[in-house]
Amino acid sequence: MRNRDNVTHVVVLTTVASAEEAESLVRRLVADRLIACGTILNNARSIYTWKGELEETSESLVILKTQQGCWDELRATVEKLHPYQVPELLAVPVEAGLPAYLEWVVEQTGEVPQ
Repeated sequence: MRNRDNVTHVVVLTTVASAEEAESLVRRLVADRLIACGTILNNARSIYTWKGELEETSESLVILKTQQGCWDELRATVEKLHPYQVPELLAVPVEAGLPAYLEWVVEQTGEVPQ
């Protein structure tokens, strides 16, 4: 296991309004080699306050697997493509993982400076 100062991989979470938007976003990020994989979970239910009003919506949760070194370009790309005014975009450090899977992530996203 790596310490928090030496994280090499992250799982990034975002939500979008539809399965189609999720698929489009994931396909673009994979094609650009910013992520190795995107998992789409449809029919997620979000409850939140927006502009002083309680909102409840059905969304697609998107789980993106990538390297920490891809974060800046991934964030910029998602901000540009995302349909929401303020998108959820959270990077969670991977502290441990199956070495073969983590190596595959690197193979798919390319060598990037950590």
